[in-house]
Amino acid sequence: MLRSGKMLWQDEAGFVLSAELVLVMTVAVLAMVVGLHAVAKAVTTELNDVANAFGTLDQSFSYKGLVKAHHASVAGAAFIDRADDCDCTVIIQPAPRPKVDHSGWMAENGD
Repeated sequence: MLRSGKMLWQDEAGFVLSAELVLVMTVAVLAMVVGLHAVAKAVTTELNDVANAFGTLDQSFSYKGLVKAHHASVAGAAFIDRADDCDCTVIIQPAPRPKVDHSGWMAENGD
């Protein structure tokens, strides 16, 4: 038993292979972590873009009622989508206003 333990202690045949394997696997794992981080960041960015696109949707609607004398009638309805916490305020741009000088003439008309 002591002799086989001494032989195993002095045996270095598998040491080089295991050291190389540990080094290669360490580099591979580090490269995989860096690659997965890049993929996760790209996916998060794209999902953020999708969320911003959904946030800019305007869900307002309206329809007129129908009334015919001495017959049935249908009332109209409307819904106005107001801004809330989920809406993306970065993409929503206000409508441009024409510039007005102090005399009251609109500058973009060329008058």
